[in-house]
Order: sequence, then structure tokens, then C-alpha cells
Amino acid sequence: MVQKTYYKTKNYCKVKFSFTVENAETIEILGLNSDWENAVIMSKKKDGSFSADVNLPKDSKHEFKYLVNETEWLNEPEADETAPNVFGGTNSVISL
Repeated sequence: MVQKTYYKTKNYCKVKFSFTVENAETIEILGLNSDWENAVIMSKKKDGSFSADVNLPKDSKHEFKYLVNETEWLNEPEADETAPNVFGGTNSVISL
């Protein structure tokens, strides 16, 4: 799930990412702000879900993917759209 919170006086949007995968030990978000090197580490909750809050610039688009257990790449099912990637798959896209 992706939840967006806009602020009238700020030039960014607070985005809350929530994701649940069975048997996940770690989930990272890669690709935000075109940064595929530095992951956003999601926090694991007691119910087994993961979440992270990220501030992203307004009026921007971001391609991203979740990296589960450092081995499995997954898309956000509720993303605004998807975009093809160089590996023959797709990336999730969030529009702000």
C-alpha cells in the first residue's frame, strides 16, 4: 500500500509504504529518486508487515521495486502505474 500525504506549505509529499510478504525477514525499497544503490530499509511490525515513511518531491514520478530477503524483487500492487525496465520486467511507478 502507498499512502500519500500532501502539505500546502511544503514542497514535498510524505509517502507511507506498507508491504506484506509471507516469510519475509527484510524488505528494502530501491529506485526512489532514481537511486538504485541506497535502499530505504522498511521496519518490520509485530503483525509481520513492513513499513517506511519517505519524503519525496511534489510533482515528480519515481520508479521503484521492493527487494525481499535480499533476493526477490517485487512490485507494489497498488502503484499508480508500471514501467518496463532494462531487465525485461517492470518497475512500480508512483506519481506525486
